[in-house]
Amino acid sequence: MKPKIWLSSPHMGGGEQKFVQEAFDTNWIAPLGANVDGFEEDLASFCNVKSVVVLSSGTAALHLALILLGVKSGDEVICQSFTFSASANPIRYQGAKPVFIDSEPDTWNMCPTALQQAITDRIKKGKKPKAIILVHLYGMPAKIDEIINIANSYDIPIIEDAAEALGSGYKRKACGVFGDMGILSFNGNKIITTSGGGALISNNIEYIEEAKFLATQARDDVPHYQHSKIGYNYRMSNVLAGIGRGQMEVLNKRVLKHREINNFYHKLLDSVDGIEFHEEPDSNFFSNYWLTAIIIDPEKVGFDRDSLRIALTEENIESRPLWKPMHLQPIFKDYPYYGSTVSEILFEKGLCLPSGSNLNENDLERIISTIKKELSKC
Repeated sequence: MKPKIWLSSPHMGGGEQKFVQEAFDTNWIAPLGANVDGFEEDLASFCNVKSVVVLSSGTAALHLALILLGVKSGDEVICQSFTFSASANPIRYQGAKPVFIDSEPDTWNMCPTALQQAITDRIKKGKKPKAIILVHLYGMPAKIDEIINIANSYDIPIIEDAAEALGSGYKRKACGVFGDMGILSFNGNKIITTSGGGALISNNIEYIEEAKFLATQARDDVPHYQHSKIGYNYRMSNVLAGIGRGQMEVLNKRVLKHREINNFYHKLLDSVDGIEFHEEPDSNFFSNYWLTAIIIDPEKVGFDRDSLRIALTEENIESRPLWKPMHLQPIFKDYPYYGSTVSEILFEKGLCLPSGSNLNENDLERIISTIKKELSKC
């Protein structure tokens, strides 16, 4: 069998081991330590944000963000529908109710028009939303100015889910720093990885200090073990933070490589009528192109999304349909949804192509050959 080509696999830079070895040499294997502090400082500098706490996952970061904003059982939280379930699950952790919003066709992210409609309608129903979870899908920044203006007009805080968008930016500012808080993910398939992990970032230092407290079991500052609040075991270990410090050394290179791969696919497919790319609307948007995503119109191309996916699978090449919207998921189907069918069409016709920064020329040649073969049938 031919070697597996993954959608986006971990890519070590070579410097990770020195930080991990330092953790072993100093016996700082347990949570916290110099690598945790160093990784938080590196991320704060890269994102140009005042404060960072690194955690066990991006989901943990989002959960803490909701807690910090006072989201409780019975509250409503607006969430982008076209995303991974981890964007919505923490709402239910708090016993709150998600209100899902459709995408707009330019960035595939939260539609400002549908957001305005949702807020107005929920207020009429006596439930002003407690927060908005905005996602920068596949590394593409959302229409941030429009969404923030709407949120500010109703005094509703924003949590930016930038799990897929480290290295992306809008108007030369990093994704994740526009809202009240932002979350990052370092899962194994992200632009950089710590195996598993995430971060909560904010220019509100008090939020981050409280998050650190809650993430370490909310132990009160007394000699004995005393707890006045419910805490969580959400802190990143010093070992994994060491991997993160090494990954930060190559982050800019990883972003550049993902953008080069995106450009490679453009050269191959731009001339094909019926294939459209997820791309930056204008120069204000800068995407890390974590995953290159396309929309296939079967009436024009002659085959559909699944035909290409299956052809790639037969060559041991991983591709993946775009996210199934949350309002179509069995677990969330009964919650409110505002918008039209943009996200549904994207899911029906969209495909993510292999985009990992460790793809080599042979890998790309195999991908090209498979796609061209499928095109030649039509």
